[in-house]
Amino acid sequence: MEAASQDTRSDDIPSFMGEDKVRQECKSLISSLPSDKDFLGRNLCNYNGFWFYSNTLQAVIDVQNHFRTLDTDVIVASFPKAGTTWLKALTFAIVNRSKYRSNPENHPLLSQNPHTLVPFLEIDLYSENKTPDLAKVPSPGLFATHMPFLLLQESVKESSCKIVYVCRNLKDNVVSAWHFRRGYMISEMHGTTLKLMIESFCRGVHFCGPFWDHALSYWKESSENPDRVFFTKYEDMKNEPRAQIKRLARFLGCPFTEEEEMNGSVDEILNLCSLRSLKDLEINKTGKAPCSIDCKNFFRKGEVGDWKNHLTGEMAKKMDEIVGMKLQGSGLVFE
Repeated sequence: MEAASQDTRSDDIPSFMGEDKVRQECKSLISSLPSDKDFLGRNLCNYNGFWFYSNTLQAVIDVQNHFRTLDTDVIVASFPKAGTTWLKALTFAIVNRSKYRSNPENHPLLSQNPHTLVPFLEIDLYSENKTPDLAKVPSPGLFATHMPFLLLQESVKESSCKIVYVCRNLKDNVVSAWHFRRGYMISEMHGTTLKLMIESFCRGVHFCGPFWDHALSYWKESSENPDRVFFTKYEDMKNEPRAQIKRLARFLGCPFTEEEEMNGSVDEILNLCSLRSLKDLEINKTGKAPCSIDCKNFFRKGEVGDWKNHLTGEMAKKMDEIVGMKLQGSGLVFE
């Protein structure tokens, strides 16, 4: 498989992947945890069954210790590169649609990246400050996380806040993650291959992994508490977008009225949040997300089945077999 082009830059590592901001008390914990390396050779530590970079783990712990959710909050949860940007945009547009109905040209999604409007708890808000000021966050509070459900702060689990989760076929997920990393980690990716990344994912040793345990944590909770946790697959959102966002709106407590459907509100939101529309906006061509990654890197193809253009039959079979084995008996199936 093709390796990334060589580059001499060394400043392409986002802070959440680093080890430079870890406080002494957290260093002691990290030193006691199981450790391994990702496909780039960067250090990962295992916290309660899931793998994190040191800076991110410290933020995860700060979220657990200090974040207090409100019943009106909405948390957009996902495995990395599973359709997060799209789901953030859709969720923001759905819950705020009445605010901008009369003035659509000033809609925030036209001038701000979805990751700015729905910030990550552990990658953005708590990455620089263990007690960020959330008092100015408008209601309903919209937050995001890549943490598995098992690691969410207890106040989140015990509140009435809504949790929206999206997951994606692992083969497309890995290909999307590969291109995403290549987009902003030019020097680090030199000499690496997609095969190495696949091996890392199949071992379960990768950021926020294992993939199957992450998905199952939300799948099981959505089955037991469907009024609290909304579970959707990226493939279903692509195949039935109108049905899925109507379902999402009902879950969020703001269903589309018959009048809204007749007036085209559903299609307006789908058009506003489409990959093509978002990709063509100036902010998403030249701006940066809160994590300092260029916004353009969050928009590529977004196609279902793109893995067929990148993976060998052997690679695809290996991933299908592992995922099938790990999800066996759960009722969660990926085509």
